[in-house]
Amino acid sequence: MSKLQLIIQREYLTRVKKKSFILTTLLAPVALALFMVIVGLIFSYQGDDAKNIMIVDQSNVLDGKMKDQRNFYFSFTEKKDIDEISRSNSDKDIDGILVVPPLLDLSSKKHTIFYYSDNQLDIEGSERLQSAVRDKIREYKIKALNLDAAQLENLNMQITLDPEPLTQTGTDDEKAQDNPSPYTSIIAAAIGGIMGFAMYMIVFINGVMVMRSVMEEKMNRVVEVMISSVRPFNLMMGKIIGVGAVGLTQIVIWLILLPLITIGANMLFGFDTQQTMLDASASEMINPEELEMMVTQIMVELKAVNWWLIVPCFIIFFFGGYIIYASLFAGVGSAIGDDLAESQALTLPLTIPVIIALYIMFAALRVPNSTLAVWSSIFPLFSPIVMPARLAFHPPAWQIVLSIAMLVLAAIFCVWISSRIYRTGILMYGKKGSFKEIWKWMISKD
Repeated sequence: MSKLQLIIQREYLTRVKKKSFILTTLLAPVALALFMVIVGLIFSYQGDDAKNIMIVDQSNVLDGKMKDQRNFYFSFTEKKDIDEISRSNSDKDIDGILVVPPLLDLSSKKHTIFYYSDNQLDIEGSERLQSAVRDKIREYKIKALNLDAAQLENLNMQITLDPEPLTQTGTDDEKAQDNPSPYTSIIAAAIGGIMGFAMYMIVFINGVMVMRSVMEEKMNRVVEVMISSVRPFNLMMGKIIGVGAVGLTQIVIWLILLPLITIGANMLFGFDTQQTMLDASASEMINPEELEMMVTQIMVELKAVNWWLIVPCFIIFFFGGYIIYASLFAGVGSAIGDDLAESQALTLPLTIPVIIALYIMFAALRVPNSTLAVWSSIFPLFSPIVMPARLAFHPPAWQIVLSIAMLVLAAIFCVWISSRIYRTGILMYGKKGSFKEIWKWMISKD
């Protein structure tokens, strides 16, 4: 077994066997599932603050009818004086008084109603109360103006933009791909956002792990023993590959555990967390038929996504981005001395491109073919995060090929530069590794 393989094996096994790794790997999916259950319970919570509301309809606009709503129970009174109603409420069986003034002008688009109570309404309750009265006043106006409610309902239309190509060529599958549904952009943005953000987290976290590993061995003087029998380049690459393998192991375990734990949590608590959140957020805006049709169309779109292109490209950009940033973090880690405060200044130039790439990714999700999105997805420091976010939008093949080629060249260059920093910085003690010193190490001759 080569020395590089031994270093990779050491880095991998040392980290995988740690209790912190085992606990983090096992507890993170449990914590996420618990978080989803808690969020589901929060969304499903309807509140327990029921309110009995007395309505004073001063011009009979509501026609003595108001349908009870969640936590709102309505009743009408013939009394017009608020003080008299309040004095008669000695048993406190009325929580609030809703006064609907006369509707003097049917053409008016604004009408103010008054709510008297010692307890202020929450935002959601206020909006629901306004909406209920607005619907009743609309019905009153329709009757007063002798309008046909059915005809007015027909005036409400939902416009859907269905993109179509100007010319259609190729096979039936290619034609189907060229005819996206209205949900294509939404699905592509969701897939791109998930992949881009996942890439940001994986590359950044694992790169920092490599830097900390280098710093720990340097401060513990373990590296002095290792460097006597191993070349600095092999030691650096062993750390990069070993830590990367640890990250991949953790991701694979999470991909296996997350669905199992989520399903178990839903079965244990007796409800579907995702469906509860969906119902809570969309049930009042979309009727069940439209919701079912939307879900069906989304599933069709997910099946139509070219996963055979997206998955391999995601893996390529993951490894390319990881090698670029992990090697740079390793080089910076070797230049840091005993003062850990130095790391903040030296790692700032590495964290800025990652953060900028994340924001460019959000812009690319809105306009995936803009000049900023195209060239950022080709620039090697941004492409590991930006290009995966654009893959679901079917970028031209030349852009993907050029981005991968630039990524490979940049990875080789960053490894070469980092190795020159690493070979000098890893054995330097008692001296701060400034940017000037790092530049000297990079350009120094062998």
